[in-house]
Amino acid sequence: DKPKPVGYQVELTDTYNAVCWISNADVERVNDPESLIGVQDYFILEKFVSNPNKESTVNRRAYLEGQIKQMKDEFFNSISVGDVVEGTVKSLTSFGAFINLGGFDGLLHLSDMSWGRVTKAKSIVKIGEVLRLRVVSFDKENYKINLSLKDMEPNPWDTFVDRYEVGQVITGTVVRVVNFGVFVEIEPGIEGLCHISELSWSKKNFNPAELYHAKDKVEVKILGYNIADRRISLTIKQLLENPWSSIASKYPVGTKLSAVAVKVMDTAAFFKVVDDIDGFLSIDDISWTEKYKDMHEFVKEGETRDVVITQVDPMSQKIRLSVKDLSSNPWSTLAHSNPKGSVLKATVTSIADGGINVKVNDDISAFINKANLNLPDSSTRISDVYSVGQVVDGVVMDVNIRNQKLILSPREYEKKQSMGDIQQYMSSSSDDDSTGFTLGDIFAKKGSDN
Repeated sequence: DKPKPVGYQVELTDTYNAVCWISNADVERVNDPESLIGVQDYFILEKFVSNPNKESTVNRRAYLEGQIKQMKDEFFNSISVGDVVEGTVKSLTSFGAFINLGGFDGLLHLSDMSWGRVTKAKSIVKIGEVLRLRVVSFDKENYKINLSLKDMEPNPWDTFVDRYEVGQVITGTVVRVVNFGVFVEIEPGIEGLCHISELSWSKKNFNPAELYHAKDKVEVKILGYNIADRRISLTIKQLLENPWSSIASKYPVGTKLSAVAVKVMDTAAFFKVVDDIDGFLSIDDISWTEKYKDMHEFVKEGETRDVVITQVDPMSQKIRLSVKDLSSNPWSTLAHSNPKGSVLKATVTSIADGGINVKVNDDISAFINKANLNLPDSSTRISDVYSVGQVVDGVVMDVNIRNQKLILSPREYEKKQSMGDIQQYMSSSSDDDSTGFTLGDIFAKKGSDN
């Protein structure tokens, strides 16, 4: 490889030459050494040797730095904030661009390139472009200056009220999507927020990115604005039909439908009713008689179930669903067909320490405590009198539809039967020629009848 040059030979006169080391040839790094060949300029003489056969030493960078400092001093002593200067785009960075103002640089920040949102400098300026810029601030001691391209144009917020009003509908561009809404640019330099609550009539607890993306064109309506804070409130949903305004007429209470579970929790589930409107099903509304501990036992997300609408509240935007209301309430049927004091048959399903569990009409479960069982005495074990599968008769003591509780008493039934036997015996004895009877006669007769 060709060795890199370390310096230049500089011709001072016809007799004398000098050396300028490459590091002292320019104020910037010399990437192309050939580019300076033939350049005529001033140099600072650092070392002079009178012997023509030996070379002196010169420094061009020191001379240029002195010239630049002089230009900087003159420039910074003459400018004021608000002045307009001309410069050439020298380089681009992630935060803006550096502008060559004649040997020294000024910064054009991204935020000062346009009244609108700028994410990349190359979208506004390009290297080598000559710009007229306004001075926004400078530091004379450290020779730093900040420039603005946007301030060469009027601030659009200054004339906002002349061009916009509350209720006005505008087509804008989505510039940013966040978890609480979307920012929409209605013109360069003016953005408004459409809060998540103003994006949809029916969607709840969703990510705005599900609906909108940067650069989307959207139609928005101005709800309000604050010029001092440069804030605008926008709405999208108010330009759309509110499905809740007609939901009660389209899906009245009593409407039956097959719905898909879109979200299943431990004690409840949401089913899709129409579009983005969901209905709520509580675990308590699955069955009149069967108890579920977890909603996942009944349904999983994506599965379809038959439901009926039991409540529609457009104001609070809620729909309540039920599965058990697809059929009549067996507890209501039981209460109407078996009033207090009537006799009901039940089948023993299990024996417990304090009583027996029974099932009535094949779908209603109840517990008969020991006090209501027909036991010879307190020392008798329940299992000695009752067994699983046994059919027992009992008197209905109470039916609580709301709490789904049935109190059944075989003991009262036995008492009722005994009283019936007594009345029957007394009635039959009145036709007998005998002039008297005793309790012993009654129970003797009962024993013989049995």
